[in-house]
Amino acid sequence: MERNINEILQYVNIEIKQYLKKYAGKEIYDAMEYSLNAGGKRFRPMLLILTYDAFCKDYKKAIPFAIALECIHTYSLIHDDLPAMDNDDLRRGMPTCHIKFDEATAILAGDALLNLAFEIMLDATYENFEKRYVEATKIIASASGSKGMVAGQVIDMLSEGKKISNKELLNMYENKTGKLILASMKSGAILSGAKDSDIKIIENIAYNLGVAFQIKDDILDVEGDENKIGKPINSDIKNNKSTYVSIHGIKKAKEDYEIISSKALDSLKKLGFEQKMIYNYISSFIAREY
Repeated sequence: MERNINEILQYVNIEIKQYLKKYAGKEIYDAMEYSLNAGGKRFRPMLLILTYDAFCKDYKKAIPFAIALECIHTYSLIHDDLPAMDNDDLRRGMPTCHIKFDEATAILAGDALLNLAFEIMLDATYENFEKRYVEATKIIASASGSKGMVAGQVIDMLSEGKKISNKELLNMYENKTGKLILASMKSGAILSGAKDSDIKIIENIAYNLGVAFQIKDDILDVEGDENKIGKPINSDIKNNKSTYVSIHGIKKAKEDYEIISSKALDSLKKLGFEQKMIYNYISSFIAREY
């Protein structure tokens, strides 16, 4: 099972390079390529593909949307790292885009990756003009925009230097991280032709996974190994940010991470996916140390 997951991951990495060669303009190609291939886990595209695979074989039909998600995620990281936002010099153990190139190039590379994502999805929709392709594109667009990931980043910026409530923190997590994770799994299910009742369960799984993802990041920011996570620890403390750890403490953060993660796995069992690759992949991700 693990071998198959690794094969899919390798295929995704190959396809990212092929799509970039096909779509990216030469003037900004180097910065786009550098950021897309800077060692990411491909978590969101893998969630989309493995969700699709759990309902319907031939995952390669979902590849355009998986690649689009990685483009959107990478654009968001480039912009998050900029001096006007998090002002980070390292990402995944490598110089961030604005350090490797310059600030203007980084901004434009992010812009280009966001637009590239929609070119890819619209071409796939044009070739397979079915409602589910349109719906998947709309879900990903909404999750990426001003009522999704962008909203979460705005909340994050406005919260610096302030103590915020747990409700406000979870709202930030839901938008900044959770909605793109939800879009990954929900669009994978929709593209596969899954039933509405099963899509509802997938939404619940993705919500819990998104919150757990961010809690784990907060824990790693305090206890992580810099060599493994690829960026300095205690950056949230340095930037005076409220986190799950700062509000609840490290012990409760770890306890809640286990509880919320277990909910996601229990829902996968409810769908009968215990023997599917998606269950193994999410289980491994939950147990990660970086």
